[in-house]
Amino acid sequence: MTILKDCLKTYTADQDKAALPAETISRVRALLAAKGQGILAETRRIDSGRLGIPVFLSVCGPRARQIMPTRKQMGKGASPEQAEASALMELMERYSFFSFWENESNFEELTWSQAQARWPGQVLPLAEMLHSVGERLPDSAAQEVLDLVTWRFCKALHVPTGSERRVPLDWFKLLNEFNGSSAGNTFEETLFQGACEIVERHVSALVDRDRPELPTIDPESFGDEVLEQLMRCFTANGVKVWLKDFTLGMPVPTVAALAYDPSTFPGLSEIVYTAGTASTPAKAAIRALTEVAQLAGDFHTSSNYEASGLSKYKDLAEIDWLTRGPVIPASTLPDIGRANIRDEIMVLAGGLNGLGFPLYGVETTNPELGIPATYNFAPGFQFRERSRQAGLGLFVGRKLAECADPEEAVRGLQVLARIYPGAHFIPFFEGLAALNAGDASLAFHKFQVAEPVQPDDEDKALCAFYAGYALTLRQHWDEALPHLDRAVTRSPEVKEYFNLRGVARFKQAKYTDAAADFRAALALDSGSAMDLANLGLCHKNLGEKEPAKDYLHEALRLDPSLDFAREHLAELEGNGQR
Repeated sequence: MTILKDCLKTYTADQDKAALPAETISRVRALLAAKGQGILAETRRIDSGRLGIPVFLSVCGPRARQIMPTRKQMGKGASPEQAEASALMELMERYSFFSFWENESNFEELTWSQAQARWPGQVLPLAEMLHSVGERLPDSAAQEVLDLVTWRFCKALHVPTGSERRVPLDWFKLLNEFNGSSAGNTFEETLFQGACEIVERHVSALVDRDRPELPTIDPESFGDEVLEQLMRCFTANGVKVWLKDFTLGMPVPTVAALAYDPSTFPGLSEIVYTAGTASTPAKAAIRALTEVAQLAGDFHTSSNYEASGLSKYKDLAEIDWLTRGPVIPASTLPDIGRANIRDEIMVLAGGLNGLGFPLYGVETTNPELGIPATYNFAPGFQFRERSRQAGLGLFVGRKLAECADPEEAVRGLQVLARIYPGAHFIPFFEGLAALNAGDASLAFHKFQVAEPVQPDDEDKALCAFYAGYALTLRQHWDEALPHLDRAVTRSPEVKEYFNLRGVARFKQAKYTDAAADFRAALALDSGSAMDLANLGLCHKNLGEKEPAKDYLHEALRLDPSLDFAREHLAELEGNGQR
């Protein structure tokens, strides 16, 4: 059983840590050199220096790339040492998280009923499962739904009581993805950091959904030297910044930062909007401001960040609601800062529990490296990118469609159709199940049935996309375009929609139109090697050799495994034949 220990802070300048940043860097690098070769390729500073706020990048090595979907992580801090330590720990956090899921010995795969029989009284309560998606369903029906699939149960620390419980961790991974994963110098440090992250994502989701008028915090009221220095970095360069109180009654403060540069927006910069949660208002604001610096590209480099916890705005009219609200001092926000991180954890966990959000932590420390890591969740917390129509049936249906064999998926979806008559998600998952069974024709029909009954544009767009995808599997490129057009129109922030439409246009030799789609995908994710390579091929087919070579070179720099890009580049450079 995990027992929380005293954890005194050693470093408190811009973040609260149990070790100095330089010590963290030295220790992590030594462990990687001795036991983790191939996990880290390099760290490098990537800010232009205009703001004077350091931003570091950690690049995954081949060993990390084998199990991680991301290829690079950014780190933030008010000093170069802390920013580099942050970038390294971001890599350790994600490597630990994904390697934890790769290790089958960490889990026992059981149905819900089997788990209750195996560990009587120790399984996370059914009421918390329902609370995790805000659903009211009779216990008997909820158990029937959960028993349609097996779950990966593991041990978790129920932080408010210090007791050990068994939880279906893949359920919370379905809900939250890797939000809530963390790594730190000690178990207590990483647990508190991960808990703050899920609070941040929860309140951000609520604000993003409801758009309430919230107070603006007077930046001069914090009385923190590091925060004052960070604010000067922005204001001295003409960047406008608003600090907003996003706490929403939580036991820890959350501060959001909204910033843009009137001199470079929109040509060379974006509106950047993010939030930070920490033990004190000043630390929360510092976290938010350094995150702005991490995403902004110094407000003059045409950088493009990908939205996560909060929506991304492209027009000043869209942020008018955020700039309103009374001005308040920072002292009105909660402050649970203590010298001992363990004490902060208990205050936070107790406060969350009192609000009906029990905090759980699962240790995901990689045994080979030994760098403390956790995955944290609190049933009932929201996440912006989760469907607003979440429920047991929706997520179990997703698991059936994606993971079960075709016959099991069909049987399970029939049960869900009985428990959730007329549910919008049933025909969509029937379409996914048909795709997995190799029946693209049936899948197309199901997605057509599903699209008009979806509750919002995002879900309608997803159905339209899959209808188009099913047609592309049958090489019906021209027929797929109207469906992909609807997907792009209804949800223009999803790069995959542009990518597939670009492929469909490319297959019809519509290279100029295809190039426009690949550029649109890159505007949403500038690091997409596949879209860069596809754009290079468009230029090649248009007879534009120099830009074709540039894009193919950049694609291969980001992903050397793209052999088709290498072959086309060799042809363009006269080093090979096709």
